Amino acid sequence: MALVIRLRQQGRRNHLTYRLVVADARSPRDGKYVEMLGWYDPHLESSKNFHATEERVEHWLGLGAQLSDKAEALLKRALPGTIRKWKLRGSKRKKKSAK
Repeated sequence: MALVIRLRQQGRRNHLTYRLVVADARSPRDGKYVEMLGWYDPHLESSKNFHATEERVEHWLGLGAQLSDKAEALLKRALPGTIRKWKLRGSKRKKKSAK
């Protein structure tokens, strides 16, 4: 099962909010998910509009979950250290496989 960390749409018309979730890559955008990692509300001020659980994000990235483009952009803003570690780990794996 390929896992993806992505945004899941919530809320009502003209006032959408999003959940940051771990889901199977084959499931629909708003379908079932494995675990909720945080939330994003674009209608709040920028300092209070996003929350993610750093330890759970690191856990799922360690298990091999991939980030969607939007989720990566949000996590880069909220948890820059976690994303830096994840990208560094990925570059080390590529170097090992090239040898």
